[in-house]
Amino acid sequence: MEENILDAQLKDEEITHENRLRPQNFEEYVGQKKIIENISLMVDSANMRKQAMDHTLLSGPPGLGKTSLAMIIAEKLDSNLHVISGPAIEKKGDLAALLTNLEPRDVLFIDEIHRLPITVEEILYSAMEDFRLDIMLGQGPSARTMQIDIRPFTLLGATTRSGLLSNPLRDRFIAHMHFDFYNPQELAQIISNNAAKIQLDISEDAKLKMATCSRGTPRIANRVLRRVRDYSLVNNKPQVGMEEVNSSLSLMEIDDNGLNRMDRKILEVIHEFYSGGPVGIDALCATLGEDKNNIEDVYEPFLLKEGFLIRTPRGRELGEKSRKIFGDELPLFR
Repeated sequence: MEENILDAQLKDEEITHENRLRPQNFEEYVGQKKIIENISLMVDSANMRKQAMDHTLLSGPPGLGKTSLAMIIAEKLDSNLHVISGPAIEKKGDLAALLTNLEPRDVLFIDEIHRLPITVEEILYSAMEDFRLDIMLGQGPSARTMQIDIRPFTLLGATTRSGLLSNPLRDRFIAHMHFDFYNPQELAQIISNNAAKIQLDISEDAKLKMATCSRGTPRIANRVLRRVRDYSLVNNKPQVGMEEVNSSLSLMEIDDNGLNRMDRKILEVIHEFYSGGPVGIDALCATLGEDKNNIEDVYEPFLLKEGFLIRTPRGRELGEKSRKIFGDELPLFR
């Protein structure tokens, strides 16, 4: 029992620390300008109408700020935020219990909504459109439908793979917002803002170096920032410059292109085992010993965006950036 209490306390501290680095309002939210403009307008309209904000689908690679935006939306609506992951909702009753306990104008944030079981997903159709639950009681000729009214709420669905959403569910979202990778200048601003929160003095060139090695993702930028903080603290470096950043990135196995160990392993396998490609995703995952969804959702988006990898009808091939490095007959990403 004592260990469970301690684990809960440590988890709460971790969440509190994580939330410290999240933007607290629209003004503090860096990047995704068009999304912020649209969401801000929708929030203001909902507040003026004193109704729930329209249901919104947030799509894009992980770590780009979808959860942070959900927190800001709930705060601006002066509503409660309920966060749950799609795979955690296994039965219709789980979702029904969650929906019936919502207060008026509450925000329900379902992460990985594309992984909702189809039988559970069907409950959302009437809930989103009519704020009503249609529950089937019994089976066969004696079956009947019971309708339960629920309080008007806002559903925020987050997905890394919007193409996997069923058409009926996708069509019930009034707004679709797609998150793009951040540019180095935006990430440098995020690093600067969060460095001030944790009272870390970082030079401008060091901030930009951290930003260029963060894969266009704020979550990774914050991860790098924390490791730099740890390194500077342990080594008694009150001011962080390029030396401290380079040492921290080396410990994290991140190279100058922002590629981590798994990124490099993917490219090396395609080069060494498949002569630069093309190679099918199933064969690549079998060689790597990695899950297909993990490769497609976590690693491929950045490699494709930066030109290290190309996706063709016949499979994955090394992009121009990768071929230049291998063509120089140098060790990959020294």
